[in-house]
Amino acid sequence: MIAILHSASIHGIEANTIMVETDLSAGIPGLTIVGLPDTAVNESKERIKAAIKNSGFSFPLKKVVINLAPADVRKEGSGFDLPMSLGILIASEALQPTPFLESACFIGELSLEGSLRRVNGILSMAITAREKGFKSIVVPFDNVAEASLVEGIDVYGLNHLGELPLFLVHPHSFIADAAKLRASWLSQLSQKQEKSTLIDFADIKGQHQAKRVLEIAAAGGHNTLMIGPPGSGKSMLSKAFAGILPPLSEQEMLDVSRIYSAAGHLSKQQPLITDRPFRSPHHSASAAGLVGGGNPPKPGEITLAHRGVLFLDEFVEFNRHAMEVLRQPLEDGVITISRAHQSHTFPARFTLVAALNPCPCGYRGDSVKACQCSDTLVQRYLSKLSGPLLDRIDLHLEVPRLSAEALLRRDISEAPCESSLTIRSRVIQAREIQRIRFESLPIPQGGSRPVTNADLSARELRLLCPLSENAQEYLFKAMKRLNWSARAFDRILRVARTIADLAACQAIEVPHLAEALQYRHLDRQANNQQMTVA
Repeated sequence: MIAILHSASIHGIEANTIMVETDLSAGIPGLTIVGLPDTAVNESKERIKAAIKNSGFSFPLKKVVINLAPADVRKEGSGFDLPMSLGILIASEALQPTPFLESACFIGELSLEGSLRRVNGILSMAITAREKGFKSIVVPFDNVAEASLVEGIDVYGLNHLGELPLFLVHPHSFIADAAKLRASWLSQLSQKQEKSTLIDFADIKGQHQAKRVLEIAAAGGHNTLMIGPPGSGKSMLSKAFAGILPPLSEQEMLDVSRIYSAAGHLSKQQPLITDRPFRSPHHSASAAGLVGGGNPPKPGEITLAHRGVLFLDEFVEFNRHAMEVLRQPLEDGVITISRAHQSHTFPARFTLVAALNPCPCGYRGDSVKACQCSDTLVQRYLSKLSGPLLDRIDLHLEVPRLSAEALLRRDISEAPCESSLTIRSRVIQAREIQRIRFESLPIPQGGSRPVTNADLSARELRLLCPLSENAQEYLFKAMKRLNWSARAFDRILRVARTIADLAACQAIEVPHLAEALQYRHLDRQANNQQMTVA
């Protein structure tokens, strides 16, 4: 007898539905799995045998062959334990098939005593199962909350393989109240509770220009590079930056949670990512650690930072190759990793915040401590930042050392610093202006509309950012003086558009362009060096 069931497996962060075919025949007793199984799937043979025996069933003394179709797709993970065990029990007539099995997708890992353990990637599998027309998905009980986030498919939770006889007869007794579970996790969208942050902008003394630049970065999704001596507050500002970002939308929560589910970073207690990610890898991270890799490829830090913040401290201390591989995701918002037999495309639409010292000793241009580095050494140090990489960073600024007076706040007449919540409210207003503007854009085939000004393509930029005659003349002179590339020119326009949005202005005027030009510190520095050499 042949038993046919359905399951799913992760492919990057996407999922594929898999047909599990089980055949029992006369021959030497044994269990064979075919269909390009990986090591985890092959090792399930012993788990399945022990789990079936310890759940009160008898393992058939026949030749058992399980085929995972389609045969040309590599099968990964331990989620096939449940459908393969159920297929063996049905094929051996220990259990009777029911019509329910035809429209259900089974996923779960087994322990040796028959308990079901949670598996990674359930969110993607549930989405794929719904898209493929399945009416229900059967998962370990610890994965029920995660699977319930997907609307349009019934979720059933099992604790033990021994529950299968009752489940096949009365499946309704195992169905989860998906609507209730989903509502409990998404309720914070309607409550609009203000999240608390460990570091508030009100706690950071001085650095008003840096705070302004980070407000612009948050409003438009712009990449930012901060340069300053040790102790000037670069790391503190970067960590506080997460507190002024707008909350995730419901769709963004699902997109981010889908990534974390595939990477194994979700739990029964937290099946949904509700805050924007903040990733801060050490500068010893490899290129594969940043962008993803391995065999099979897994998402890296830039994908885990999707719709959030990637903070790279001591930027030039990263491996040169690791820095350069950021160029594609910074430009396209995705990273494609190709291998001999497969390729994966991971989302990577993040806001980069990078920080570095102005020289190897850290005190170049400092008002208190003298720099010990030669010009040649400084040039070699900063040369790790290639021109193409700098072109993809919208905002460059200096973060100087604070004076003793600023640190001690001796001037009691000084107004208190704005809180993160105050700044965040302006950022949300600017994002809303952008959202309304982007509604006039057609949805590209297979894509979506921009979310922030930083997402605008060159064509969309020309369409939505018209310049007055005075603004065009001002920009023309600036281009000739600073020798911009076309990419840098577009990024200046995007920043100016965000500054205008923060000021609630419909058109980009000269003051908006002038402020945007101030935040290209390294462009001005390179231009001054060229003039000095000439």
